[in-house]
Amino acid sequence: MSGTDLAAGRFAAARQIADAVLFEGYVLYPYRASAAKNRLRWQFGVRVPPGFGTDSGEHPDQRTECLIEPRHGATLAVELRFLRVQRRTVQRLREDGGHEDVEALDLPDRVLTAWDEGVEECVELDVPVDELVAAAVTVPFHRPGRTEIEAVRDSGRTLGRTVRRCAPVDGAVHLVLQELPVPYRAFRLSAMVENTTPWQPVPGDDREAALAHSLVSTHLLLGLDAGSFVSMTDPPQWAAEEVARCTNLRSWPVLAGADGRADVVLASPIILEDHPQIAPESPGTLYDGTEIDEILALRTSTLTEQEKREARGTDERAGAAVDLADSLPPEVLERLHGAVRGLREVTARSAAAADPDAVPGAVPGVPWWDPGGDTAVDPATDRVLVDGRSVGAGDRVVLRPGRRRTDAQDLFLQGRTALVEAVLHDVDGAVHLAVTVDGDPGADLWRAQGRFLYFQPDEIALAEES
Repeated sequence: MSGTDLAAGRFAAARQIADAVLFEGYVLYPYRASAAKNRLRWQFGVRVPPGFGTDSGEHPDQRTECLIEPRHGATLAVELRFLRVQRRTVQRLREDGGHEDVEALDLPDRVLTAWDEGVEECVELDVPVDELVAAAVTVPFHRPGRTEIEAVRDSGRTLGRTVRRCAPVDGAVHLVLQELPVPYRAFRLSAMVENTTPWQPVPGDDREAALAHSLVSTHLLLGLDAGSFVSMTDPPQWAAEEVARCTNLRSWPVLAGADGRADVVLASPIILEDHPQIAPESPGTLYDGTEIDEILALRTSTLTEQEKREARGTDERAGAAVDLADSLPPEVLERLHGAVRGLREVTARSAAAADPDAVPGAVPGVPWWDPGGDTAVDPATDRVLVDGRSVGAGDRVVLRPGRRRTDAQDLFLQGRTALVEAVLHDVDGAVHLAVTVDGDPGADLWRAQGRFLYFQPDEIALAEES
């Protein structure tokens, strides 16, 4: 099977997510080049040329490492995907037949403005695993520069033209496979992508200048025609230590095979979970990264006609987003309002709450989610076991924030002592300890307002005085 065939089959399911990654934040609401939000773009996966340096926070390379379990005779397919910046300028036709740059051309259906477009690029390769075991593989690539000129006409009359320019870019994909000392036939796959474009900035060149020579929204699709990848976020016990030794720089590998299979990995520039999915209710691509379709659709539909003309002249994709929002029927908008993905036991509890005898501790007429709706729990008196000892309100503990927490502020709480104010149970059955930190001058104010810090039992230890 060729790499193209493998990509067509194995990567088909992952490509919808990969496309969302490729255009994450490509153009932001309100979809106009003049909007302040669209003055600083290309936030994810920017691989700048090496001559630009890293002082800007951008880097010329990225590294993906993951574990694979290939079968004998397996082929590894690799698909590098990125956007190349295409600079579009707008020129007005002068009376003498020449052209001059202008900020915009006003057309009946749009206001055509200068803009940086994104051109999709793809580098495909397939390598037999046995060959990759024997020796590392490096595949360079080159995308030449080009200039495209297109006339702008209205009612048969030429008003001007657009000039689109792409600078040349060079890069390379490096693949290394290392066998692991584990009970199964498994390897560590290292896939590095680097921008090797020999562009050197001159004084005054900034990130905007470097973008024309960069790989943007860079990500990889990796696939095996025989074998599987190991989850990097939930590995089996035998692979946990080797997963911890993997180094991923500016890349986040997740399983993305069809129907939950582990034969494809998406190495993304943004953090995703294994087997990410596009919500089936989503009516189409709205591009404004991390936003909610319903909010975007409603906001876009409130744009003035002039704003919509500016959006259509900014970018074809922006115009498509505006037209999509305008065309959504009420039943589709209603579907965007929310969806129930699964029902848990709390749903039955809610339905039975009207009958006090059906749910022990339920209070008639009080919603199941109200803290006063269940007399079986009391945050002031409930206790939980920590290291075999009972802990509740009034006890002192030492804070040990766990790895699953993502708030950088937790670093400042590591090892601090705190007073337990309450023991709380959420609707999913998890236990949380509400605490105030010793020495916090605002502790009395937080206590009066009922505002606390929350930790789970495995994130605390008993203080010596407890």
